[in-house]
Amino acid sequence: MNPTFSCLVSRFFNSHLPRERGLSPNTIAAYSDCMRLLIDYVCRRFGTAPERIATDMLDRDLVLDFLDHLECERGNGISTRNLRLAAIKAFFHFLARTVPALMHLNECIQAIRPKRAEQVPPPSLTAGEVDAIIAAPDSTDLLGARDRALLQMLYNTGARVQEIADLTVADIRFDNSATVRLTGKGQKTRVVPLWPETIRIVQHYLQFREQRGIEADHLFLSIAGRPITRSGIARRVEIHARAAAQRCPSLGGRRTTPHLFRHTIALHLIEAGNDITIVKEWLGHADLRTTSRYIEVSIQRKRKALEKVPIPGSSAQREPPIWKQQPIMDLLLGLSRRKRYVVPKPCPQKPTEVKPPRYAT
Repeated sequence: MNPTFSCLVSRFFNSHLPRERGLSPNTIAAYSDCMRLLIDYVCRRFGTAPERIATDMLDRDLVLDFLDHLECERGNGISTRNLRLAAIKAFFHFLARTVPALMHLNECIQAIRPKRAEQVPPPSLTAGEVDAIIAAPDSTDLLGARDRALLQMLYNTGARVQEIADLTVADIRFDNSATVRLTGKGQKTRVVPLWPETIRIVQHYLQFREQRGIEADHLFLSIAGRPITRSGIARRVEIHARAAAQRCPSLGGRRTTPHLFRHTIALHLIEAGNDITIVKEWLGHADLRTTSRYIEVSIQRKRKALEKVPIPGSSAQREPPIWKQQPIMDLLLGLSRRKRYVVPKPCPQKPTEVKPPRYAT
């Protein structure tokens, strides 16, 4: 007799993911969120309870409808949709290994292709916007000192929000070679250097903790004295970004998240002339292609700066150069299978280097 759907789900999360695949608790939590949404969708579609779901209720069309439901009704982006699909594929692969009769169903699910998403350059902050946000907390009390240290650490390290939430005091080296040890995806650790200013701000926060008699391993604590959560960090970033908008109008109306600091330090490191492999290790990226997105953003910003400079020897007002757009015939011929002739490409003006500012706060 084949195990029930509930039994298979329990085995998948309690045994397969942590023991066989060795996935991190954060990844397992993300898979759990996906499974919860899928079960809820199946229950509403068939009018049944979670414990009464059978594997024959699941098929390729249902999974596709569920993915469309995530996009259209829940407002998930394409990247989130694809992550949910990856979790579903992992579950059906496990089903096929456990119940051989479901191998054909697994093949149908594995054949679903991820949806192509438009490659949008990652957003970032300017140096002035970073300074305004970090200066927003009132560091004369414990909560403000904590928040300022939190914001400074986010920018200095470019850490993921969970990496900041997991930080302990022992992870920081306070001597002349100041560093912090971060534990990222797959329990991989990396060491990131810290600015002297970051150490000073963190020590100021720890002094408040010592005065209050607070003893805890974790670096950043909630008001209740427990380790701060990801959502707690996100709320504090949003609060201080709104406050900073009064001093820095460009922050007004923007959605500021902890991950935005990660994008920002990556771009600033690139613009400061650092090698891309150093930035890759700094951020803990597994693939260099992920880091290379910031090079394109950096070039775009330099081009915008160059457009504001008049052409030497020209008294006429300069028209903005077209950097990306191809000549229309060249574009159409490139899409055609039969190329009768080749339109010569204009020689673009070589952009000049713009000396980047100093970004350390």
